[in-house]
Amino acid sequence: MVQFCMCVKRGKKGAGGNRKSESEMTEEVRKKLEYVNKTLTKAEIYQHAATVLQYDQETICPPKGMEEQGEVSAFMMNRAFALEKSKAYTEAIVFLYQHIKELDEFDRAMIVTEYRSYVKNKNITPAMQHKFSLVYNRAFVNWVNAKQQADFSIFEKSLKQVREIELKKISLRENAKKLPYDELLDDYEQGMTCEDLDAYFGMCRERLVPLLQKIVSSKKKIRTDFLSRTVTEAQQKEMAEYLLKLMGFDFERGAFTTSEHPFTEGLARNDIRVTTHYYPDMFYSSMFSIIHEGGHALFEQYQPQENYDHHLNNKTMGQHESVSRFYENRIGRSRSFIHLIYPKAREIFPQVLSDVSEQELYEAMNTVQPSLIRTESDEFTYTFHIIIRYELEKQIVNGGVDIADLPGLWNKKYEQYLGIRPQNDRDGVLQDMHWASGFGYFPAYALGNMYNAMYYNRMQQDFDIEKAVAGGHLDRINDWMKEHVWKKADRQDPLPWLKEITGRDFTPDDFLNYLEKKYTEIYEL
Repeated sequence: MVQFCMCVKRGKKGAGGNRKSESEMTEEVRKKLEYVNKTLTKAEIYQHAATVLQYDQETICPPKGMEEQGEVSAFMMNRAFALEKSKAYTEAIVFLYQHIKELDEFDRAMIVTEYRSYVKNKNITPAMQHKFSLVYNRAFVNWVNAKQQADFSIFEKSLKQVREIELKKISLRENAKKLPYDELLDDYEQGMTCEDLDAYFGMCRERLVPLLQKIVSSKKKIRTDFLSRTVTEAQQKEMAEYLLKLMGFDFERGAFTTSEHPFTEGLARNDIRVTTHYYPDMFYSSMFSIIHEGGHALFEQYQPQENYDHHLNNKTMGQHESVSRFYENRIGRSRSFIHLIYPKAREIFPQVLSDVSEQELYEAMNTVQPSLIRTESDEFTYTFHIIIRYELEKQIVNGGVDIADLPGLWNKKYEQYLGIRPQNDRDGVLQDMHWASGFGYFPAYALGNMYNAMYYNRMQQDFDIEKAVAGGHLDRINDWMKEHVWKKADRQDPLPWLKEITGRDFTPDDFLNYLEKKYTEIYEL
């Protein structure tokens, strides 16, 4: 698989560095800030424990123990939620928000984030939150069972409950947006609306649908026979370790294992974990999932210490997906990266690549073939997978669709956009686990592609990216990302963040131009 939602939670952090001097603060501001920091430090201990349990649930927990494991995790997370719902804490957050000019840059960012959370959750009690968490946990367990049995009916009731919770939470918010789905979008990507995404995805349809038709009709035939050759788990693990080391992943502060659906979990400053999944007849699947999740991990491992000192882990999903998909696609599927790893790949997978040239491997890693599974889809058609989910999510949340009808609607949209139709629920509506925890995440994947296309072009102005990658100098890529992309992500909303990096307003054009150029060349159009 290629990716799953980035589930980085705030790990245990210190409270201190780079504050404004006490002489610059009033005594009340200083005391309130001290109280907030102490409370967050306590909350993060519970969050850390809950996240360890969640990681265990998705990796080695036995099937019959999953629901109980989730219940314990929900209890621990609710203890953190309760701490941040105390009267003293919320009063301190409101007070500090009113005196935000007296705080330094990092504390301002922290208080803005905490105030946003307070406003959105002020009418949700710890008891309600715990009840919601149990529903999400049960939904995840039912999703696992439903997927294994390819039977949507096992998940249907839980999904209805998830929708009810999402709408209930929105109804409890003061000054909620007119469209419920806009509210959920803002939770994941501040400032984005259905109107915005309709326009962006409209541009994608306008430019990519005709090009897809040309690609499918192209006389250029890409060799793919070797892609299904059998490999062992040991070989795939060796390749995953090689790729993570190549990317600059710090194994002293991170680890990796396997799971049903690859993901990245940030447990703490020095504990970032990634997972992948091995398929015996798809050697490339774990390669790109580990590059993708490794991108998420680098984002966390390269965070400034000040972020942790100030309880900051506020990156949006679009920001995070921009990085993971930058490494997966812009670097990982590039001609220069295939050149770099080709000798090692032949060494690890001799039964696959002994008769495959570097050019054939590059083209195979970039072949365009409409397929059913989002996480295994090629870079070009991936956007259509996101558009399908976005369109369904809008209907689920804003009204106009019965949950029971989702499998049929899903299949119809796949036929409409990609000309293929799932034969079972496992390959259709049940393939992703995201809906077990709510709605609004999927657009972040597409936005991430659009963000990284813009900052890739900005990076290219400073040095030759292809040359650096071909020479194995990924440290140069990481250094640039650390300074320009990662450094301020926790302190800025997505669009201002992107404009500071690139000097330009957001546009999907860079991404669409990239796809058109790359695939026109590959398919000799």
